[in-house]
Amino acid sequence: MMKKALKLILLLPFIYSCKSQVTNHTFVRNEQGNPISLDEDWRFIRYGYQPDGTYRPEPDSLYQLTVDDTQWEELDVPHDFGITGPFRMDLAGNTGRLPYQGIGWYRKDFYVNPSDADQSFYIDFDGVMAYAKIWLNGKYVGTWPYGYNSFRLDLTPYINFNGKNTIAVRTDTEKWDSRWYPGAGIYRNVWLIKTGKVHVKHWGSKIGTSNFKEKSVDLDISLEIENKLPDSKQAIVKTQIYELDHNDRIGKKVLSFDQHQIQIEPRGIQKIKLKKNFPNFKYWDISSPNRYVACTRIIVDGKVTDRHYSSFGIRDIKVSRNGFFLNGRRVEIKGVCNHHDLGALGAAVNTSALERQLDILLEMGCNSIRTSHNPPTPELLYLADKKGILIMDEAFDAWERGKREWDYNKLYPEWHQKDLEAMVRRDWNHPSVIFWSIGNEVMEQQNVAMTQHLVDIVKQLDSTRPVTNGYNDPNGGRASGACQALDIMGVNYFFGEQAKWDKDERYKDKPTIGTETSSCISSRGVYFGGDTLRKDFQITSYDLDSPPWGCKPDVQFATNHQYPHLLGEYVWTGFDYLGEPTPFNSDKTNLLNFRTDPGKKKELMEQLKKLEESQPPSRSSYFGIVDMAGFPKDRYYLYQSVWRPDYPMTHILPHWNWPDRIGKKIPVHVYTSGTEAELFVNGKSYGKKTKTPGKDYRLVWDDVVYTPGVVKVIAYKNGKKWAEDEIKTTGKAQKIVLSSDKTNIHAAKKELAFIKISLTDESGYVVPTACIPLKIEVSGNGRLVATDNGDPTSFTPFQSNCRESFNGLALAIVQADSKKKGNIHIKVTGEGLKDGEMDIAVK
Repeated sequence: MMKKALKLILLLPFIYSCKSQVTNHTFVRNEQGNPISLDEDWRFIRYGYQPDGTYRPEPDSLYQLTVDDTQWEELDVPHDFGITGPFRMDLAGNTGRLPYQGIGWYRKDFYVNPSDADQSFYIDFDGVMAYAKIWLNGKYVGTWPYGYNSFRLDLTPYINFNGKNTIAVRTDTEKWDSRWYPGAGIYRNVWLIKTGKVHVKHWGSKIGTSNFKEKSVDLDISLEIENKLPDSKQAIVKTQIYELDHNDRIGKKVLSFDQHQIQIEPRGIQKIKLKKNFPNFKYWDISSPNRYVACTRIIVDGKVTDRHYSSFGIRDIKVSRNGFFLNGRRVEIKGVCNHHDLGALGAAVNTSALERQLDILLEMGCNSIRTSHNPPTPELLYLADKKGILIMDEAFDAWERGKREWDYNKLYPEWHQKDLEAMVRRDWNHPSVIFWSIGNEVMEQQNVAMTQHLVDIVKQLDSTRPVTNGYNDPNGGRASGACQALDIMGVNYFFGEQAKWDKDERYKDKPTIGTETSSCISSRGVYFGGDTLRKDFQITSYDLDSPPWGCKPDVQFATNHQYPHLLGEYVWTGFDYLGEPTPFNSDKTNLLNFRTDPGKKKELMEQLKKLEESQPPSRSSYFGIVDMAGFPKDRYYLYQSVWRPDYPMTHILPHWNWPDRIGKKIPVHVYTSGTEAELFVNGKSYGKKTKTPGKDYRLVWDDVVYTPGVVKVIAYKNGKKWAEDEIKTTGKAQKIVLSSDKTNIHAAKKELAFIKISLTDESGYVVPTACIPLKIEVSGNGRLVATDNGDPTSFTPFQSNCRESFNGLALAIVQADSKKKGNIHIKVTGEGLKDGEMDIAVK
């Protein structure tokens, strides 16, 4: 314990420095300028329900200073105590058959400088799942039950300036129900904030724009200055604007506001508004995400008491019947819905894992993400700001009437306004956030007063962004008039009567978007013959299957073409996620998709009953365009062909390893951004096929006779050769080939390297049917964090170093040890295979 105490003391000079200059420093996060990470060196213990299903009674008063925690587990946060498993068949498939329900206690010691007794100290939690309660030095500080929201608590009254401080956090997911895997514990980052007694209030800086002209814009800043002293104080407020580069370095100063002198009442808050014309500004846009940072200094009695940072971007957004407009041009929303887990990492946030997901989606042509169905981690929004990704920021999956007994309905009466305000205030300066969503498929979709109430809460804080709600009963929401309160009508799947509502006087000018679309389901690299779509709890990757409420992607593309005024779509989902393994999911909330269709509801109920009895061995979803390991499914290339029409590409499916089907017909599908294509098998042409605009989104050859060899496609556009692709019949798996998304990683930044493990034949072609047990060994300056293979039926623990490949691929996730020096060495072995080895450099 002494080693950890010394480490914290060594941090003190950094914690309590106050930078005299702004430029050339690295921006860390919005709010006060010297946030200190409290992520390291926690102790943890689990009570209540245990991973093996037993129950461990919780002792009283674990927040007391006298508690002996020396035998507790030592760890860093973010931490998800459910992801270690084990998978258990007696647990619900909709939450990944993982033991996330339990009571977690966390404790941590830290010290502050006695000379800072005149300062205020806060703790910022980016998210704690769930029902978080916090104590400092045995004194109760506060709570925030909704696990997806960020919150701040004032530690100042309880700080010990002359010795050790002990913070204790209790989390409780025993009565937190979810329709997907929510994670458990302190699963996002934690920060210690030190500032003077007169400072910018938490989330008290709001930056807006007005009066756009060709080369200038008015910058409008609203500030809330808080005085924590018992005496009235006079303060000087100075705000300056700096450029912020892609590496988060603060650059040159580009604008200065006139200083303001204000008088703040004892323990009061003073609001001020700043306005100034900003000439020659740079737009934030999808292709050029230029960012700025506002630095506000508060000066009292000649001393700087606070230095506050707010990053932002300047963009002009509008919505109308004609579409979504960004900086004056129409932008079609090509979006995906994503849950918050990071696959094998669980819910524990890691910036490099998030960035990998975003980069994969960007390559597909995705330009927007709906944060289904909760406020996201702050890191997602910072990355979206940097990469030019548009965000629909969503608040709730339930309102006052729950979908499950212990979901948000238990919190709604007391907490809905606090939670909604917290989301909006935290995120209102992010240029990536373009829509607010107040809910998803809530039970009160037809409730006019409740919808208006929630919209009003948002609009009182931010009237610059449109508000929407995701309806899986769009007819009911329109008929009742509830959705008239919305700026945008959000439709989940049911576009069958869109033409009717387009003619309705109330809605003919209402902008409409697909808040959830398609719900196509598939397993990567799996194909069945004939009419078989599902077998052995896997689903064909021909991209033809969906649950009763969904459709194949082609149908939604045709809908978007038929109704060009639609703003676009959010596909369910970008990535596979833990839990909700539809169609092998007996969760009765699926019935809510047919709340107005008794016949289909009864039919689905019978199917769910059979599933409940059969207990399918699935732990993750099949909805993803990308599997849970981050490997694209065939569908990825279908979306790429439509969303990136100017990108020359073509993709063939299925694979061409069918030794038991020689001489039999195998359908061949081609996804291409071209308009026509010709297919060849071993040099023999099967003819050209041409797309009909608005109708055809894939080209299909149903009469291809299988013979081992080479399948090649040449795509054309406007009569000219556009792109080509080929697949080959491979030999047996002979080698293990490793590749990484990074060649070097930063130990201090907790960066991860994602190692793709490919099983190839002697010629280096991935063997698409290879499912072979592998062993992953990591040595040197690093450790193995997790493994996966994208198989939704795999019950191998994610922390295991033994992992079977799934259709030729597997994944290893490694991290550097910040306490060591040197590189990381990864070695993967498998019986009958040549070893795969590689090194990752550590900075």
